[in-house]
Amino acid sequence: MRSSGDHAARSSHHWWKRQPRETKDRTQGMVTRRAFIDATSAVGATALLGATSAAAGATTAPSAAGVTHDEARARDAIRAANVGMRAGYAALKSELSTRLSPVIVVQNDATGGRFTLVRDGSPRETVRPVPELFELAKSISHVPQGIFSILAAYISPTVPRLPNADRIDPHDLELVAFERPGSGGWSDPLQRYAATLTTARRQLVRANLPGELEHSCRQILDASLAYIGIAVSSGTCDTASFQRYSARVYPSIRTNMEYAAAAQISGVEGLMREWRARIGEERWRDLYTVVLSIWTTSELNQASIIIRRCMNPAKVATHLIDLSTVEVPHDPVAVALDNLARIVVDNVSAETVLPTDPVVADAFKGREDLLSVEILRQLGPTAGAAPSASPSTKEPTCPIRKE
Repeated sequence: MRSSGDHAARSSHHWWKRQPRETKDRTQGMVTRRAFIDATSAVGATALLGATSAAAGATTAPSAAGVTHDEARARDAIRAANVGMRAGYAALKSELSTRLSPVIVVQNDATGGRFTLVRDGSPRETVRPVPELFELAKSISHVPQGIFSILAAYISPTVPRLPNADRIDPHDLELVAFERPGSGGWSDPLQRYAATLTTARRQLVRANLPGELEHSCRQILDASLAYIGIAVSSGTCDTASFQRYSARVYPSIRTNMEYAAAAQISGVEGLMREWRARIGEERWRDLYTVVLSIWTTSELNQASIIIRRCMNPAKVATHLIDLSTVEVPHDPVAVALDNLARIVVDNVSAETVLPTDPVVADAFKGREDLLSVEILRQLGPTAGAAPSASPSTKEPTCPIRKE
């Protein structure tokens, strides 16, 4: 199997060979990459040096930190070297992002995910492959969380005497339970949610769900409506009674989870087989997959678990990228390709710029900060931290096992 470096080199060679001489610098209204680097360097340096020099020139006396005017100018000149580096890096990354291929970008969502196939830097096809059953099963499973979200602010901020009390952080509970207990502000919102659940319960039989799934959804809805009725009529809500209710519906939630997982597996694996046949085995071996998800679901991500089985086993550790986001990006494909371009550039530059220190090179290539190795070395064994394992050495295992 050819290396990714050889593949990149050959791809670059063929691209240049195919282009007419007058288009090799991406003319016709587009600046050349060299011009872009030079212009960006100049603008960046001017902005940096101008702002800093103006501040330094406001007085000829040494600054409060003891830095003279000449020292400030000299330090600005040093910083300009980094401005130039960043300009060149940005240009390389930007151009590379238009050449990445093949790539699958996955944006997780409530329907099982949006999958986009990218070839030569351009999205070719976007599909939602997961059957609707996934969304329906999860929708009813989320009902207890919906009830809790309404009640949480009004429960007691004191950790209750419950079997799992030691697992509840007292400070976290105080932050969540920010309303005055007993104020009753939860009653109207809860009754409105009950109306939504009542409609779902009445329509459930018409949804044409598998018998077992329909039964589990009915149990969750019935128990939820009964709990809401008692809470509203008594005018009280507390953690203990909610936990008794949630424990009763949990077996039904697990049934829904089984149906949702089976639907996602069948949908995603079916799409992977289709795209693999279309791309061809040779190119599929070099496939990159970028899965975007919010931080709370980025570890053992459901899409990643399925997709890794469909990728080249020799490269899955480095070519399957779980990208954690703060919120759903406006353009998931652009975000994925920009980050993937950075990863690919760093993979090559780490071994080229830092060829004599594999440990630091691995930090450069991975998710560690480049200085993390040196900081840990200086802090010593009492630092209480260690470099995280690289993706190539981490094999996830599922914490939930079916008995």
